Amino acid sequence: MEDSIFVKLLITGGAGYIGGTVAGQLASLGHKSVVFDNLSHGRRDLLPPGVEFVQGELDDRAGIEKLFIEARNSGEPFDGVLHFAALIEAGESMQRPEIYFRNNTASTLALLEAMLAQGPRRLVFSSTAAVYGEPESVPILEDARLKPTNTYGESKLMVEQMLDWFHRVYGLRSASLRYFNVAGAPEGPAGITRGEAHEPESHLIPLILDVALGRRACIRIYGDDYPTHDGTCIRDYIHVSDLADAHLLALDALASPAAEKVRLVFNLGNGQGFTVREVIDSARRVTGHPIPAEVHPRRPGDPAALVASSEKAMRELGWKPRYTELDEILRTAWIWHRKRYA
Repeated sequence: MEDSIFVKLLITGGAGYIGGTVAGQLASLGHKSVVFDNLSHGRRDLLPPGVEFVQGELDDRAGIEKLFIEARNSGEPFDGVLHFAALIEAGESMQRPEIYFRNNTASTLALLEAMLAQGPRRLVFSSTAAVYGEPESVPILEDARLKPTNTYGESKLMVEQMLDWFHRVYGLRSASLRYFNVAGAPEGPAGITRGEAHEPESHLIPLILDVALGRRACIRIYGDDYPTHDGTCIRDYIHVSDLADAHLLALDALASPAAEKVRLVFNLGNGQGFTVREVIDSARRVTGHPIPAEVHPRRPGDPAALVASSEKAMRELGWKPRYTELDEILRTAWIWHRKRYA
């Protein structure tokens, strides 16, 4: 990114876990960014120094257009948009689908309309591998069947479909990055200053670390009779800093001739996946705590294995994950978790 043609960027949802990590990396590279967030799940106090913050709602098309106009009039127009703002809980999406279609799909349409009217024509979309649903084979390739099994995945797929048409009709350049489970905490000159935390918590690694800290009695394993080597589900994990790297590489790729002809789509993951028991065992090694586990019945709709192939991203973007060992991912997450609940 040091030689990137992009200088000033809008980061929607940039006060959250992933968007905030990207904002930090951009700041460390000397790029200007403006974080746009409603703070429903983000933390302004964790943003890096010097990053401009604007609080607002993504469905406020007029407000976003005003942001683009003011930047252009100041002589520093936005060069692109990194779009992270979304609700992400698959289980909740099946209980309240309307808020996912409103927040994830309809609000993104307002952003796209503002971009077409007054803003830049380049967008990196933080999508999800949930657009694939239950895969027919693993690892999952980008041309696999798109058939979400929950409304969260559907709300993201609808955005991707809009991006397909906006590219075809308006020439809007975009890249979709599809991934499953993000974990870990970014390391920098100031140490680890942010990490993964949700309220209420539903992600496996923070839940396991809660047990290590004594905040929960045990970790629940949902099903131990899957056709995997230890009977538990296999899932893909990617370190948040590696994911941030991929977003910045995708941003640069939008300047390539290929992005003019086709919309860019990349899967991101570790390429092999880890079982639930392997994640628990890794956490035991990293934390030094026993971490009791209880086996419970399978949850409906949980596939045995979800692993995304990252070969295309490595080949075309030059992406190379720095955190390939599960223990290393857990190590950074553990540092953050202890700081957060000290």
